[in-house]
Amino acid sequence: MQQQDVEQLVEHVALKLGRGLSLEDLDGLLLAYSSNQSHADRVRVNFLLSKRVPLDVSAWQLSHGIATAVRPVVVAANEELGMLGRVCVPLLVRGFRVGYLWVQLDSAEPNAVSVLGQLPDVARELEELSALLLDSNTAESEFRRRREQEFLAACRGESNAVAAVAGWKEVQGRGPWQLVTVLDADGWAEGSDPIAATLIHRSAALQATIGVDSALFSAGTETHAVVLFRASTGRADHAQVLVHYQLELAKRAGRPVHRIILGTSESFARPRELADAYRQSRQAAQAASVDPQLGELVDCRATGIYQLLASAGGGAGAWADAGSVYFRLLEDHDRNHELLPVLELFYDNDGSVQGVADKLHLHRSSIYNRLGRIRQLLGVDPLKGMVRLELHSALKARRWAGRPRI
Repeated sequence: MQQQDVEQLVEHVALKLGRGLSLEDLDGLLLAYSSNQSHADRVRVNFLLSKRVPLDVSAWQLSHGIATAVRPVVVAANEELGMLGRVCVPLLVRGFRVGYLWVQLDSAEPNAVSVLGQLPDVARELEELSALLLDSNTAESEFRRRREQEFLAACRGESNAVAAVAGWKEVQGRGPWQLVTVLDADGWAEGSDPIAATLIHRSAALQATIGVDSALFSAGTETHAVVLFRASTGRADHAQVLVHYQLELAKRAGRPVHRIILGTSESFARPRELADAYRQSRQAAQAASVDPQLGELVDCRATGIYQLLASAGGGAGAWADAGSVYFRLLEDHDRNHELLPVLELFYDNDGSVQGVADKLHLHRSSIYNRLGRIRQLLGVDPLKGMVRLELHSALKARRWAGRPRI
């Protein structure tokens, strides 16, 4: 993007509208502004001087829903802030949020009807402005895009890509490494535009890893992101990336993001092990997405039986039927979902009745009663030997069948 092109386009739109405009990025930094303004309020003057939206002004703007809006939003005047009314125009390309254009109302205007009526006249210019901002995004540069594609090819085990990545200055001589899969547990399958989804994950991963020295490279796919870390036993850097990724993803996708998972591979010392590390990290993220007790920062070795279920392979329908007669019998009789959840929690909590009661907010006697009903239905003790192993495995297989397909 040429900054001059953006400034000229903002000035052109301002002249067509006959109003003062300012353009900011998603973090509230000033990108461009028009010279055409009959009256500038205190907020606009301070913004042009400081180049950043103050926190109190940002809070007022966000309270009107601009972060998730896809159409112009009227932001009411705020006398305490010294702020006249405004119209915020979210700038998007294929659903990817790239910035905000602000149109200030005149002090004598009672409402924003006139501005909203003028905006269709500059629709083409706004589209062009959005495209220019997209081109300025670091993640959208052609060089960066090619490197991410090469990195993902290496993660898939393509030998030429592995050799190329091994020679990158970010990678060469900086092992051992760990690979991390970053997954939005609830929104991984959302969106009908794969190009926009990929760009959102690429940008979120790039922004989330800025300043994290142990994060050597990141790439995004349609459903998740992949980050190459220097191997370490600590998880402080991983936690930092998780928090920032969640914020960046919400900002760019324009929707709430509730749970981000980081699945971490074992450390590896040879670039040719990238594919195995990718498989481990991806499976760890998948396991945590279907079994919340694993947490959000998940090492592959901590996923237990899910490693075995993943290694058994199978297509999309694999493990949809656990194949256990006892399990199917319990499913058929558990129409109120009272028995299987208690049994799984009992297994997962090392047989602690009090632990299960606390988590389900029930009395201990209720837990004993449900375990007794299970024993009566099956005709065997579900807490012993092979029956326990069978039922616990079947419960986890049912969860694994609902994993994200990434």
